[in-house]
Amino acid sequence: MEKKRDWITTLPAVFLLAMLCCFLWGSATPSIKIGYELFGIESSDTLDIILFAGIRFFLAGILVILFQSIASKQLIKPEKGSIPSIIKLAFAQTIIQYFCFYIGLAHTSGVTGTIISGASGFFSILLAALIFKYEKMTGAKILGCILGLGGIIIMNVTPGEATTFSFSFLGEGLVLLSTISLAVSGIIVKKYSKKFNVVMLSGYQFIFGGFIMIIVSLILGGRITLVSNPLAYVLMLYMALISAVAYSVWGTLLKYNDVSKVTIFNFMTPLFGVLLSAIFLGEKEEALQLNKLISLILVCLGIYIVNRKHRERTA
Repeated sequence: MEKKRDWITTLPAVFLLAMLCCFLWGSATPSIKIGYELFGIESSDTLDIILFAGIRFFLAGILVILFQSIASKQLIKPEKGSIPSIIKLAFAQTIIQYFCFYIGLAHTSGVTGTIISGASGFFSILLAALIFKYEKMTGAKILGCILGLGGIIIMNVTPGEATTFSFSFLGEGLVLLSTISLAVSGIIVKKYSKKFNVVMLSGYQFIFGGFIMIIVSLILGGRITLVSNPLAYVLMLYMALISAVAYSVWGTLLKYNDVSKVTIFNFMTPLFGVLLSAIFLGEKEEALQLNKLISLILVCLGIYIVNRKHRERTA
């Protein structure tokens, strides 16, 4: 256990694993859009979208438990006393986050939604330092967050066009709540992983959260039509793997590292989303704009500043 802890706290390990998670989460953006098209889901069909998400997360939980059970050669069951922790984590990381995100995104622009949701790294560091007292707030962390958040904002500014920003509870308010919920879930993972297996927590919270989303959306009238295109189901499986792998790896990183050292990488997710959208959705002109390059530089600089201080502290 000590060898694992030593390895996973090194900067190369944190960098590679965090970037893997951000890449996977970034790939979710084009995957979701392609998935809506394959399953015939309109962007305004909120209940259908929630059902789509619920199926994805329920399947992700099954995959996490299946893979972990195969690796350990025994069925992974909820550990004694872990059910309350699983339920709390499911509400923060899956149910509240995605209910708020999908409903909020239906009532705001994609630009504004991306800017707000890209701030999860900022909220995670803020909560860890000021509310939960897991670590101290430093000038380096503040500067890193400002640079990262600035990069996300610049990324969403279209050259030559006026940028407007409005705020409504059903739109920007719910997207903001989803971002805060994601940040809180990271803190909860760090807390509960001290007592329970983090992969077990991840798997069963996905199963519970996905199940609740499926039931609620079906009761309220959400429906998904079965299609004959096998690519649709392959894509659904990939999207489940995104969640299964990314959240399990991310949770393990949070277990053994300071929150700020890991969550500062969250600012990379929207950048991966833009790059992969350019590849798979044909949005190459948008991805190659000057503001995207400036954004990448600012985000990388913010990550470097935060992690440089961590490296100096542990040297």
